[in-house]
Amino acid sequence: MIRSLRSAASGMFAQQLRLDNIANNLANVNTTGFKKSDVQFQDLMYQVIRPASASLQSNVIEPVELAVGHGVRPVANTRSYAQGTLTGTGNPLDLAISGDGFFQVQMPDGQIAYTRDGQMKINADGVIVTANGYYVEPDINLPDDTQQIAINREGIVMAYVAGKTLPEEIGQLELARFINPAGMTSLGQNLFAETIASGPPIRGEASLDGFGSIEQGYLEASNVSVVEEMVEMITTQRAYEINSKSIKTADQMLQHAANLKR
Repeated sequence: MIRSLRSAASGMFAQQLRLDNIANNLANVNTTGFKKSDVQFQDLMYQVIRPASASLQSNVIEPVELAVGHGVRPVANTRSYAQGTLTGTGNPLDLAISGDGFFQVQMPDGQIAYTRDGQMKINADGVIVTANGYYVEPDINLPDDTQQIAINREGIVMAYVAGKTLPEEIGQLELARFINPAGMTSLGQNLFAETIASGPPIRGEASLDGFGSIEQGYLEASNVSVVEEMVEMITTQRAYEINSKSIKTADQMLQHAANLKR
């Protein structure tokens, strides 16, 4: 019964962690470029009371073992990079990636981070930056007399300069992708960083070699499904209640056993 208390307690902890993850998904249902995550679990080690090969009688082999598990533990937090819905905004600095790839962002410490959030801005120096003011990699500098910018599906940035009829090409946005994007670590602020698990970034041009295309005037919505998360919340709550019921039942059985001496 002590074993059942610990197993049920591990189940309650696991379901609490799962609920925390669901709450985070729902909190970011309107976060641009957000990718939902899910917690994965494994059962713990088993105490083998009698192995399957044990011979209790002469010439008799038990076909199955007798073993009791010790609960559950969380082992991974897997992020889904499924495409979110593209929403039109009409803002020429709003960019969405349709397909595989990440925008590259240069952090203040020189580190390169990666994002699906295409809410771009122009800073005081005429450089395209993220909403947090981080430079987009590679740098895109707009001429001082730029009146309008256009970005095609390949990421080529063109500026319409005052006094000129034809647009001027001023740079090209480069995308990055990973062999194992689920291995990237989240930095917050809609940013991710590479890890040993994700592998090094593979850089290239949009719409080529497996990279997605860049859609100007669109933003990628979160890929969180409110209905799915609400269903997961209900099942998580019920699993938590069942584990708490197991603890209560084990406590009652221990109480009955303690009262046998009276």
